[in-house]
Order: sequence, then C-alpha cells, then structure tokens
Amino acid sequence: MDKLKKVLSGQDGNDDLNVLQAANEASTLGWGTRVKAFLACFVAGVLCSVLGTCLLWVPRKGLTLFAVFYSLGNIASLLSTMFLTGPLKQLKRMCDKTRALATGIMITCLVLTFCAAFWWKNKGLALLFCILQFLAFTWYSLSYIPFARWVSLYFQNHTFKKMLLTQIDSHLRRQITNKLAK
Repeated sequence: MDKLKKVLSGQDGNDDLNVLQAANEASTLGWGTRVKAFLACFVAGVLCSVLGTCLLWVPRKGLTLFAVFYSLGNIASLLSTMFLTGPLKQLKRMCDKTRALATGIMITCLVLTFCAAFWWKNKGLALLFCILQFLAFTWYSLSYIPFARWVSLYFQNHTFKKMLLTQIDSHLRRQITNKLAK
C-alpha cells in the first residue's frame, strides 16, 4: 500500500526492479495454493491439447482449430510451472544453457503455428509446426529430469540402428534369394 501511495504522489524513488522482479516479489501465494494453481493450469493445458486433437477431424476448419487449441494447451502447460517456481526463476531456467535451444524452437514454433493457421492459411505448415512444438516441448521437459535426454537419445539411436539393420538385412536376403533363383 505504501508503494501505491508513493507512486500516486509522484514520490516513486529509483526502484530498479523490473516488471518480472516486481511480479515475483508480489506473489504471496502459499505452497498449497501454488500447487493447486499449477494443477489447474496444467490440467487446462492438457484439456486444450486433447480438445484440439479431437477437433482435428472437424471438416474444413479442423486443422486450424487443432493448431490453435494445441498451441494454447502448450502455453498453459508451460505457464503452469511458473506457479511452482515463480515467473522470474522460471524464465531464467528456460534460458539456461541446457534449455535455451529447446525454448527458442518451442516459442518459434508456437508463433509460426499461429501464423500458418491465421495469416498464411496453410494447414500443412500448421501441422508441421505443431509436431515441432511437441518435439521441442518434450526435449525441454526432459531437461528437468536427470539423464533423461541421454536415455532418450540412447533408445532412439538403438531403435534407429535396429530398424536400419533390419532393412539392410531384408534387402540383402532378397538380393541373395534373387541370385540363387537365377
């Protein structure tokens, strides 16, 4: 209240707090309230994403609705974590060395999804950007779990090699069978 009086009376000192720091300091939510708000925002994000997926099959406007609701769901899910850590700490974590690339790709794909859906009216691009959003959000989320990215890459690499070797093996068997049949 004192700060409001100072601002209204023109006695606002040299407060070097930026908007995020002020919002971080102004949050007086208790831990229970923060967890409830996180859950509500996260569930709303998941519901938006699921609703967007259900709307995918609506004739003519389905893909646009999917792109919008899926993107809004991702935004709500991402913002939900700010209730747990605070906005300033969350933004700092998003820009950490290990998460900066995934964060940048995710935000870029969110913006490009809306551009593709509304301005460019290109459904294929909107779907591509939604897929890239999903991949970037998954990579971003895995960065919070110790060794999760490494495990993910290991299994992807192992699965890819196995699929590749299976394809090569079947191709070689066909060639050998064809030569023996001649």
